[in-house]
Amino acid sequence: MPTTAALPLLYSFRRCPYAMRARLAIAETGLQVELREIVLRDKAPEFLATSPSATVPCLLTRDGEVMDESLDIMLWALRQRDPSGWLSPELGSLDEMLALITEVDGPFKRHLDRFKYDTRYPEANASVEREAAAVFLRGINERLAISPWLFGNRASLADYAFLPFLRQFANVDRAWFDSEPWPQLIGLLQAFETSARFGSIMTKYAKWQADDAVVVFPEPS
Repeated sequence: MPTTAALPLLYSFRRCPYAMRARLAIAETGLQVELREIVLRDKAPEFLATSPSATVPCLLTRDGEVMDESLDIMLWALRQRDPSGWLSPELGSLDEMLALITEVDGPFKRHLDRFKYDTRYPEANASVEREAAAVFLRGINERLAISPWLFGNRASLADYAFLPFLRQFANVDRAWFDSEPWPQLIGLLQAFETSARFGSIMTKYAKWQADDAVVVFPEPS
């Protein structure tokens, strides 16, 4: 499915944590894509024709390759340019980061979904799911007590793959989250949410339609 567009196409949804991941990595690299904002309840037919899973984010490269996994899009961008060494953490290795991300995307996200969307999962007990997710987060807080980022003194792939989901979890019940004894976790999330980096990926865009002008992301400086 080759594209004649001048830029790769990124189908995104502002509030989706998976799409946040993709935008964070693309913005970090300095690469540019054409961003198309998707409304999940009214998905554009061009998007449905492109994404095998009909989920965001979905990237269509200049060569016609389709990527609809957020981590694949992060790696695609960072393997072209990695100015801050996100793929080369100060402590540990890329494989160790990917193993941690697998835990985030697997058991932690499962518990998060069953805590957040308890009506969608009537068989789940929201308080039990919250506690199961909290066990994982306490382990993360212990890591952050040793170093300010998950793999050392500077940010890496693991941090920005994790933070959108930490934010999603915290926002289910922010008062409860902020009352828990995990100060490093709270501090990391607060720093992320107030950062210029986060602000730069959270611009609001109108729903994309086929005759719209091209939206370049990140916006040219």
